[in-house]
This record gives sequence, C-alpha cells and structure tokens, in this order.
Amino acid sequence: MTLPSSSSGSSGPSEPSAWSGKNITVAGLGVSGISAARALAGLGARVTVVDGGDSPQLRERAAGLEADGIAVRLGDAETLPEGTELVVTSPGWKPSSPLFAAAAEAGVDVVGDVEIAWRLRGENGRKPAAWLAVTGTNGKTTTVQMLASILKAAGLRTRAVGNIGTPIIDVVLGDEEYDVLAVELSSYQLHWAPSVRAHSGAVLNLAPDHLDWHGSMKAYAADKGRIYEGNQVACVYNAADPATEHLVRQADVEEGCRAIGFTLGAPGPSMLGVVEGILVDRAFVEDRRTTAQELAEVSDVKPAAPHNVANALAAAALARAFGVEPQAVRDGLRAFRPDAHRIAHVADVAGVAYVDDSKATNTHAAEASLAAYESIVWIAGGLAKGATFDTLVTKAAKRLRGVVLIGADRALIAEALARHAPDVPVVDLDRTDTGAMAEAVREAARLAGPGDTVLMAPACASMDMFTDYNKRGEAFAEAVRDLAGQEPGGAGA
Repeated sequence: MTLPSSSSGSSGPSEPSAWSGKNITVAGLGVSGISAARALAGLGARVTVVDGGDSPQLRERAAGLEADGIAVRLGDAETLPEGTELVVTSPGWKPSSPLFAAAAEAGVDVVGDVEIAWRLRGENGRKPAAWLAVTGTNGKTTTVQMLASILKAAGLRTRAVGNIGTPIIDVVLGDEEYDVLAVELSSYQLHWAPSVRAHSGAVLNLAPDHLDWHGSMKAYAADKGRIYEGNQVACVYNAADPATEHLVRQADVEEGCRAIGFTLGAPGPSMLGVVEGILVDRAFVEDRRTTAQELAEVSDVKPAAPHNVANALAAAALARAFGVEPQAVRDGLRAFRPDAHRIAHVADVAGVAYVDDSKATNTHAAEASLAAYESIVWIAGGLAKGATFDTLVTKAAKRLRGVVLIGADRALIAEALARHAPDVPVVDLDRTDTGAMAEAVREAARLAGPGDTVLMAPACASMDMFTDYNKRGEAFAEAVRDLAGQEPGGAGA
C-alpha cells in the first residue's frame, strides 16, 4: 500500500480524504494507539485495533472505540487482520513482533503514530506547522520544554508534543493552529517514522539504552540519527559527544542545512557555548568568525547543572535556527521550570541539600546528575535493565561521601563500588518494598554532613519497587519532608 500523504494544506476539508476506505490495523491500545485509531477513523479509514492483552482496563478502552465504530481485537497481537493495507504501531512494539512479520510477508508497510502525524499535516486545510525535533538518550523532555518556552517568549504559537505525553496526531488535527511545534522523539518513534523531515533537529547525546529493542548500539544510534534526515536549516549536535556529530555527517539533508554544535566551553564558529557564565551564539550571527551574540546567563537556567545548561544550549540552537531573537531565548529560559523528579531540590535539612532525580533511570542520566554536585551521598538502585556500573562509579568516586543502595539489582552497583570506590561507606538495604525509601533517606542523612547533597539518582528503572519513576520520586520527597519535620522547628521544610 502507498501511504496516503497530505499535500501541505492544498486540499480543503470538504474534499474526500486520501485515507477514506483504507483498511488500517493499529497495533496497541495505549494512548498513541487510541489517538491514531480515532484520527484515522475520523478520516474515513476502516480501522481495527489489536492488542495482546485482555484486562478490564483494555476492555473498557475497547468499548469506547467500538462505540465509535472502530473494531477492536483483544488477546491476539500476532495475527494480521484480513485485508489490512497498512499497520500503524504504537512506539514500544518491537520490530520482531509476529504481527509485523505477518505484515512483511503480506507486503504491508508498518509505520508509527509520528509518521501518520507527519502525513496528516495540512489535512485540516491549514498550513502545517514547522517541526523542531529533539532526541537523545537523556534530556529530551527538558530540552523540548525549554524550546517551547523560548518559542512562546518569541510570540510564536507553539506546543511541546510527541514523546512528552501529548499525542502529536491530536495536535496536528486539532482546532488550534500553530506556527511551530517542539517535538520530542524517542528512538522507537524515529524507527517507525521514515519520512519525517524536520525544519531542524537535535541529538543531545548517545549512550547504550533500549538495546534489547534495537538489537545493537549501532541500530539504536541509526534510529536516533533519523532525526537529521531532510533537515532544512540546522542539525544540532553535542560537541562533547562525537557520536552525535557522526550522525550529522551521515545524514542526507537539504541544500544549505548547517551542522551546529553546542558545548559547555567556549564555542567555535557555527557553535553555541558558554563564556564567563554567559550562553553565547557563534552560529546564527552575521560574522561567526569574529563575533558572538549573548543569549542568556547560566544563572537563567534552572537548575544550572552542567547537563541542564547543555539542554538549554540545544534548545537555544533550535530556536535560533527558527529565527528567534536573543532576548526571547533569555526570557524563555527564565520562565522555564523543569518537571518534577528531574534534579529537583526538595529541601535543606541540617545543612544538607536533598535532590530528587528519580528520572535518572539509566547510567548516562545518573552520570550527568552526579557531575552536578561536589560532595554526595548517593541513593541508587532498582532494575538495572542489563546496565553495568563500573564507568559510572569510576567517574563519580571522588564526589561520593557515602552510598545507600536499594532495589532488586543493587548488588551490581555494590560490586562496582567495591572495585572502584572501596573506601566509600555503603549501606545496602535488603528490602524492595516501597517503605525502603524512608529508611534510605534516614541512612543517607546519617552519612551526610553540612554542605553535602543527598542525591537520589538511581541509575535504574523503578518497577521493582514502584509503579514508575514519578512514584519513586514522590516517596523520596515525602521521606525528606518527614525528615525535615523532625528537625527543630521543621528546619528546611
């Protein structure tokens, strides 16, 4: 089947949709699957949603779709519905899924919801918004939110969409009109989005992650690199991570598109960086060989941890590529506040700072978090997802005043600490119930002294003890508040 494509708004809403009458199978009854099913059915497609589960929650979702004339098949995610002309998959479904093997055998394409959103641009008769796209192993959500804040400060109609939680199809087909979208894209989404061509794109960093899904680091990096394909103005890369620049060199971009680096040091030409506490631009200025444009102060970035400043530089680079003025960069960064559980200061108790970075669910994220503080009592552990911790511990060893380990795979971190930081005191909590967090905070407080930071940056997933990283972060914050309440007068609360 040739995938229908919108022609950028030339067809009015009164004309029949190219999707009308197409037999489309949607894989997955989650948020993105429901969004895609409703959107395509609304354009006249005959949609069948399949999901391997059959829980009460899924049956409730299915009933809602069936009431709108969308067919749903639960309990069988392997058989391709008869007559399928296109499969639209939810991002997390692995390429090796039997349903996709059946589709390949039948000569049926498989794409994702982001690909569908791209193809639907202009379907409502309006001029499509430009896409400024962000991916990377860590920092995507924060960078996209910073970018949206900067674009809003510039007076542009914008929204943060994609992997950030807002289904991009809903925004593309919605009633509200936008000038530009700040689009977060995961490696999964990029894998299933072969024809997306962003105005400008950024890869923040690359570290091993989701290798069970992609099969290898090479495949994972290649999917991340898709974000650069067809870029019009700028391919933004991290000068401290050569793998990101390598992806730019491999990309097939439009004539005149430029490689734009960002660095925490002084920038060279065609780069953004930091000079004496100032974020500066040597890429989007008239004479980038000899001049630099001040954009903002490092103190305008909250929190001003090194990896967060790097996120701000990437966001600024994309905004500047879109023509945003320097003052809007500054105003947007000042207005931005990060989501909860992302290197968030909870309280100061007895001269010790308590910081929640529950979102640090892999070693790369934890490494960046640990690098932000000088003297740390580290709370770590959970589900390792196949990760190793030697490099992380080696880099952080000099900063560690103590470590409290929790979770199912804490022994892996304990072994790395024994090898590379044998003099650091370690408390190993042999429990995986949710109450372990309160004990972990008490033990961390015992190890910490004035001027230290108790940092909960687990470097692991949370599902062995908590529903998700949000619940883990909430448990940490609650335990810190309880600790603060025990101080005379509730100090630091």
